[in-house]
Amino acid sequence: MVATPALASPATLATARMHLVPMSTDYLNQVMDSLQHDEFMRLTGTRGSFTRDAVERFLARVTQADDRADWAILRASDDAYLGEVALNDLDQDNRSMNFRIALNGPAVVGQGYGTEATRAVVEYGFDTVGLHRISLGVYAFNPRARRVYEKCGFIHEGVERDALYWEGEWVDQHRMSMLATDPRTR
Repeated sequence: MVATPALASPATLATARMHLVPMSTDYLNQVMDSLQHDEFMRLTGTRGSFTRDAVERFLARVTQADDRADWAILRASDDAYLGEVALNDLDQDNRSMNFRIALNGPAVVGQGYGTEATRAVVEYGFDTVGLHRISLGVYAFNPRARRVYEKCGFIHEGVERDALYWEGEWVDQHRMSMLATDPRTR
Protein backbone atom coordinates (compact mmCIF):
# COMPACT_ATOMS: atom_id res chain seq x y z
CA MET A 1 0.00 0.00 0.00
CA VAL A 2 1.22 3.49 -0.87
CA ALA A 3 1.64 5.81 2.10
CA THR A 4 -0.42 8.73 0.81
CA PRO A 5 0.22 10.84 3.95
CA ALA A 6 3.86 10.91 2.82
CA LEU A 7 2.60 12.47 -0.42
CA ALA A 8 0.12 14.87 1.16
CA SER A 9 2.77 16.19 3.55
CA PRO A 10 6.12 15.38 1.98
CA ALA A 11 9.16 15.63 4.21
CA THR A 12 11.93 18.10 3.59
CA LEU A 13 14.78 16.13 2.05
CA ALA A 14 18.43 17.00 2.59
CA THR A 15 21.37 16.13 0.38
CA ALA A 16 25.01 17.15 0.68
CA ARG A 17 24.38 20.49 -1.04
CA MET A 18 20.63 21.01 -1.13
CA HIS A 19 17.35 21.09 0.73
CA LEU A 20 14.28 19.85 -1.10
CA VAL A 21 11.37 21.58 0.60
CA PRO A 22 7.69 20.95 -0.07
CA MET A 23 6.58 23.16 -2.95
CA SER A 24 4.23 26.00 -2.04
CA THR A 25 3.06 29.39 -3.21
CA ASP A 26 6.14 30.78 -1.44
CA TYR A 27 8.02 29.87 -4.63
CA LEU A 28 5.56 31.47 -7.05
CA ASN A 29 8.06 34.09 -8.28
CA GLN A 30 10.76 31.51 -8.89
CA VAL A 31 8.39 29.16 -10.74
CA MET A 32 7.16 32.05 -12.87
CA ASP A 33 10.80 32.90 -13.71
CA SER A 34 11.42 29.29 -14.73
CA LEU A 35 8.48 29.43 -17.11
CA GLN A 36 10.22 32.30 -18.94
CA HIS A 37 13.30 30.22 -19.88
CA ASP A 38 13.04 28.92 -23.45
CA GLU A 39 15.42 26.04 -22.70
CA PHE A 40 13.38 24.99 -19.62
CA MET A 41 10.25 24.94 -21.77
CA ARG A 42 11.93 22.94 -24.54
CA LEU A 43 13.54 20.31 -22.31
CA THR A 44 10.26 19.68 -20.49
CA GLY A 45 8.12 19.90 -23.64
CA THR A 46 6.06 22.63 -21.98
CA ARG A 47 3.95 24.74 -24.28
CA GLY A 48 1.95 27.87 -23.86
CA SER A 49 2.04 30.70 -21.46
CA PHE A 50 0.92 30.61 -17.87
CA THR A 51 -0.74 33.37 -15.95
CA ARG A 52 0.46 34.17 -12.48
CA ASP A 53 -3.01 33.34 -11.12
CA ALA A 54 -3.05 29.92 -12.80
CA VAL A 55 0.40 29.02 -11.48
CA GLU A 56 -0.53 30.22 -8.00
CA ARG A 57 -3.68 28.05 -8.05
CA PHE A 58 -1.61 25.07 -9.21
CA LEU A 59 0.95 25.56 -6.43
CA ALA A 60 -1.82 25.90 -3.84
CA ARG A 61 -3.39 22.66 -5.11
CA VAL A 62 -0.19 20.59 -5.02
CA THR A 63 0.45 21.54 -1.41
CA GLN A 64 -2.77 19.73 -0.47
CA ALA A 65 -2.69 16.82 -2.93
CA ASP A 66 -2.35 13.27 -1.64
CA ASP A 67 -1.61 11.81 -5.08
CA ARG A 68 1.68 13.63 -5.72
CA ALA A 69 4.65 15.23 -3.96
CA ASP A 70 6.38 18.36 -5.24
CA TRP A 71 9.53 19.96 -3.89
CA ALA A 72 11.41 23.20 -4.49
CA ILE A 73 15.14 22.53 -4.82
CA LEU A 74 17.17 24.98 -2.73
CA ARG A 75 20.94 25.24 -2.51
CA ALA A 76 21.87 24.69 1.15
CA SER A 77 24.60 27.33 1.26
CA ASP A 78 22.35 30.27 0.33
CA ASP A 79 18.78 28.95 -0.14
CA ALA A 80 18.91 29.88 -3.83
CA TYR A 81 16.06 28.32 -5.83
CA LEU A 82 17.55 25.76 -8.24
CA GLY A 83 14.39 24.20 -9.66
CA GLU A 84 11.65 21.76 -8.84
CA VAL A 85 11.19 18.02 -8.63
CA ALA A 86 8.06 15.91 -8.32
CA LEU A 87 6.54 12.49 -8.00
CA ASN A 88 3.16 12.63 -9.76
CA ASP A 89 0.57 10.51 -11.57
CA LEU A 90 0.01 8.10 -8.69
CA ASP A 91 -1.23 4.64 -9.66
CA GLN A 92 -2.27 3.39 -6.23
CA ASP A 93 -3.13 -0.15 -7.37
CA ASN A 94 0.26 -0.69 -8.95
CA ARG A 95 2.27 1.36 -6.44
CA SER A 96 3.81 3.46 -9.16
CA MET A 97 4.39 7.11 -9.92
CA ASN A 98 6.01 9.32 -12.52
CA PHE A 99 9.16 11.34 -11.78
CA ARG A 100 9.98 14.75 -13.19
CA ILE A 101 12.60 17.38 -12.51
CA ALA A 102 13.33 20.79 -13.96
CA LEU A 103 16.39 22.80 -13.06
CA ASN A 104 16.17 26.57 -13.24
CA GLY A 105 18.31 27.61 -16.15
CA PRO A 106 21.73 26.92 -17.61
CA ALA A 107 23.67 28.32 -14.62
CA VAL A 108 22.46 25.38 -12.51
CA VAL A 109 22.91 22.57 -15.05
CA GLY A 110 26.01 20.38 -15.11
CA GLN A 111 26.89 20.71 -11.42
CA GLY A 112 25.34 17.48 -10.10
CA TYR A 113 22.28 19.09 -8.54
CA GLY A 114 19.92 17.05 -10.72
CA THR A 115 21.64 13.81 -9.73
CA GLU A 116 21.45 14.63 -6.01
CA ALA A 117 17.79 15.65 -6.20
CA THR A 118 16.86 12.60 -8.28
CA ARG A 119 18.49 10.20 -5.83
CA ALA A 120 16.83 11.87 -2.83
CA VAL A 121 13.34 11.74 -4.36
CA VAL A 122 13.75 8.16 -5.62
CA GLU A 123 14.82 7.08 -2.14
CA TYR A 124 11.81 8.88 -0.63
CA GLY A 125 9.48 7.29 -3.18
CA PHE A 126 10.63 3.77 -2.48
CA ASP A 127 11.52 3.88 1.22
CA THR A 128 8.93 6.31 2.60
CA VAL A 129 6.01 6.31 0.16
CA GLY A 130 6.27 2.58 -0.50
CA LEU A 131 6.33 2.69 -4.28
CA HIS A 132 7.26 -0.34 -6.36
CA ARG A 133 7.95 1.53 -9.61
CA ILE A 134 9.00 5.04 -10.59
CA SER A 135 8.96 5.93 -14.28
CA LEU A 136 9.81 8.94 -16.42
CA GLY A 137 10.03 10.20 -19.95
CA VAL A 138 12.96 12.13 -21.38
CA TYR A 139 13.03 13.68 -24.84
CA ALA A 140 15.71 12.63 -27.31
CA PHE A 141 17.13 16.17 -27.41
CA ASN A 142 18.05 15.90 -23.71
CA PRO A 143 20.80 13.24 -23.55
CA ARG A 144 22.36 14.93 -20.50
CA ALA A 145 19.21 14.19 -18.44
CA ARG A 146 19.12 10.63 -19.74
CA ARG A 147 22.71 10.08 -18.49
CA VAL A 148 21.72 11.44 -15.06
CA TYR A 149 18.76 9.05 -14.87
CA GLU A 150 20.94 6.10 -15.90
CA LYS A 151 23.55 7.08 -13.31
CA CYS A 152 20.79 7.06 -10.67
CA GLY A 153 19.66 3.56 -11.68
CA PHE A 154 16.82 4.12 -14.15
CA ILE A 155 16.60 1.52 -16.91
CA HIS A 156 15.71 2.37 -20.52
CA GLU A 157 12.48 0.60 -21.45
CA GLY A 158 11.71 1.87 -24.90
CA VAL A 159 10.99 4.77 -27.17
CA GLU A 160 7.77 6.60 -27.85
CA ARG A 161 8.36 7.61 -31.44
CA ASP A 162 7.42 11.15 -32.47
CA ALA A 163 5.98 11.87 -29.04
CA LEU A 164 6.51 15.64 -29.22
CA TYR A 165 6.19 18.08 -32.10
CA TRP A 166 8.59 20.91 -31.29
CA GLU A 167 9.44 23.80 -33.59
CA GLY A 168 8.54 21.93 -36.76
CA GLU A 169 10.22 18.63 -35.87
CA TRP A 170 9.05 15.38 -34.31
CA VAL A 171 11.00 14.28 -31.25
CA ASP A 172 11.11 10.82 -29.67
CA GLN A 173 10.64 10.32 -25.94
CA HIS A 174 12.65 7.68 -24.10
CA ARG A 175 10.76 5.84 -21.37
CA MET A 176 12.74 4.80 -18.31
CA SER A 177 11.90 3.28 -14.95
CA MET A 178 13.31 1.99 -11.72
CA LEU A 179 11.83 -0.67 -9.45
CA ALA A 180 12.16 -0.83 -5.69
CA THR A 181 14.05 -4.09 -6.19
CA ASP A 182 16.60 -2.55 -8.61
CA PRO A 183 20.04 -1.62 -7.32
CA ARG A 184 20.31 2.05 -6.35
CA THR A 185 23.48 4.00 -6.75
CA ARG A 186 24.58 6.26 -3.93
